[in-house]
Amino acid sequence: MNSDGQRYLGLFGAIGVGVGAIVGGGILALTGAAFAATGPSAVVAFALNGVIAFLTVLSFAEMSAAFPESGGTYVFSKKVLSIKAAFGVGWIIWFASIVAAVLYGLGAGFFIAKAAKNIWFMLSGSDALWITSGVTITVIALAATLIYTVSLVFRQSSGGNWVNIGKVTVFAVLLVGGVWYLTKQPIVDIETKFTPFFAYGGLGLLSAMGYSFIALQGFDLISAVAGEIKEPAKVVPRAMIISLMIALAIYLPFLLIIAVTGSSEGESISEASARLPEAIVVFAAENYLGRFGFWLVIAAGVLSMLSALYVNLMAASRIAHSMARDRTLPHRLGELDVNRGTPVNAVIVTAVIVALLVIVIPDVSAAGAAASLIFLVSFALAHLISILLRKRSAKELPFKSPLFPLVPIVGIVTCVGLAVFQGVVVPIAGVIALLWLIAGGVLYIILFSTRAKVVDASAEGYDPDLVRLRGRSPLVLVPIANPSNARAMVAVANALAPPFSGRVLLLSVVQSPEKTAEGLDSAVLINAESVLNEALAASYEINLVPEALTTIGKDPWSEIVRVSATHGCESLLLGLTDLEEDAVGEHIEYVMNRVDCDVVVQSTPSGWMMQEAKRVLVPVGGRGGQGELLARLLGSICRTGNPEITFLRVLPESTSQDELDRVRASLKLFASDQLPYGRFKLEVEKSDDVEGVIKDKASESDLVILGLRRLGRRKKSIGDLALRIARGLGCPLLMISRGR
Repeated sequence: MNSDGQRYLGLFGAIGVGVGAIVGGGILALTGAAFAATGPSAVVAFALNGVIAFLTVLSFAEMSAAFPESGGTYVFSKKVLSIKAAFGVGWIIWFASIVAAVLYGLGAGFFIAKAAKNIWFMLSGSDALWITSGVTITVIALAATLIYTVSLVFRQSSGGNWVNIGKVTVFAVLLVGGVWYLTKQPIVDIETKFTPFFAYGGLGLLSAMGYSFIALQGFDLISAVAGEIKEPAKVVPRAMIISLMIALAIYLPFLLIIAVTGSSEGESISEASARLPEAIVVFAAENYLGRFGFWLVIAAGVLSMLSALYVNLMAASRIAHSMARDRTLPHRLGELDVNRGTPVNAVIVTAVIVALLVIVIPDVSAAGAAASLIFLVSFALAHLISILLRKRSAKELPFKSPLFPLVPIVGIVTCVGLAVFQGVVVPIAGVIALLWLIAGGVLYIILFSTRAKVVDASAEGYDPDLVRLRGRSPLVLVPIANPSNARAMVAVANALAPPFSGRVLLLSVVQSPEKTAEGLDSAVLINAESVLNEALAASYEINLVPEALTTIGKDPWSEIVRVSATHGCESLLLGLTDLEEDAVGEHIEYVMNRVDCDVVVQSTPSGWMMQEAKRVLVPVGGRGGQGELLARLLGSICRTGNPEITFLRVLPESTSQDELDRVRASLKLFASDQLPYGRFKLEVEKSDDVEGVIKDKASESDLVILGLRRLGRRKKSIGDLALRIARGLGCPLLMISRGR
């Protein structure tokens, strides 16, 4: 999707992404290993892998239709699990796609160099070994990476359709030639080639499945670019299924042909494949089409590797772009070019990493095995997420996988089984994947977690369905003592508690000192009932169904702390009508320093509603506010309307222009994290009268959100400045403090 929100890929282009990633590279590279492991039954191994892949396609299609955004499994994890889990998934899938691009880049270099060497020999009669040297292959891989990088930077993705058409055409010629050859062979000879069919029994078949499953990987890359596909709810599922069917329609008959033509007289296909694991396809093609067959395989190899390189570069850059928008990677990778609508920074950084890996570790077989293992684990995770999505979603899904939950359960078992096999056969693959994940975890904690949590909190506030999908049900505690203040407090509670998934607990505290000889004073009980009735009535008006609780305690403030801890509240909303009271600051600090949850202190006129806030002022201190709490609150405000948010920073009169510019840039970055879904303005003022500036700006606002001081993890203060501002303010006020 470009900067204007337009989508460019239709069904043909989306199929091109899948075909470009699946068809060719895997069959050319892995056929020998599959036949060596199980003999002619390699055809069955590929067919069974096709069934597993088809089950995975159904789960991917369901989620891609529900979340038509670029990023693939990263986006699914973010929507249904958590931002932390999504980072882990996105980090390793980005790595897997990068490694796949490296493999295909080197594969393209190998086939191009092999073609050049043969042409040189035909022209000169000499064998130039330098043409197929590691340096030459590396240079070709770098050149191909550079060309595709420039293409992805300067124009919208197209799926590489012309290369795909050429590749499929070459395979079609190989198939037609193979079928023509088989029709000329005696049935007895063909039967001999398939005997024994299971050369090494069931274990050999499982081994072949483990080696060759990655040959069908690539349909998932369609979901990685779903944000650029038109009508994704319809197109993405169709494109995934069609691209996989095209791959199987080529692979299965081609394997049957190779099983017959890939071995010499008196030699089985498993023996021939063990002798020539990387050249078995070339050997077979030369057997039935002569030298023309050799050149067809070379052409298929070049086109397959180039198209797969292009698609993996594109998919990896889109994953990085999606992660950066959520601040789980540097935010500049999430920017789109204004004129071209392409994620230029994400493309360039991804390509640079690919190029470095091509240069530093040209032999990446172990890393390739790690990529295979990662994709299998991500597929299993996708199946699990599809189960959670189906159970938690309140909306009708655009596409539903049939035979639910059998399809995802079988998918989980088979993908995990193949991943375990991969880890046992190639243990270094698991080690590489684990080390990469550990490195990412360290980077996330040190560099990304703070900003990522803020952006994610804003997303939860803006899209309450996100909270439901994650299986969360946050509880907001709302102590109410004044019936006239109930409506305004319920409105703010609704912003803190996401609709349909969040819960609000209305609390009325009856003070025990009001006891008479007959028991509690009836007037006190009547007042408590009146308070709750008013709050409940206001709640129902905005479709909020709260819980109500009346407790008895000597001190309402300590009772609020006790109830908050007992019920595990995520937020606490305190309503204060008289800020002039001397002890108000002490009461607020008493509660803030004894509860683990977020605290919001509300001072608004009777009957005030959150929807009335069209101009919101957010004064920002040195560290920039209250993190996730402020972001969630602003996201909720933007969800219910389209207000203009003004972030205000007041600096001393002595501040230099350089410092002023630096603070403005920092404030812009802070605001873009806090409010990625709404409009905002930045104001940086120079004045030694902070209180005066804030009050002056507040006179033009409908709501002020003021952060309270956080002196330490367990020490928070309302502060004299905050109280002075609150007491002299002429507009609604929310004072907020983050929990522990």
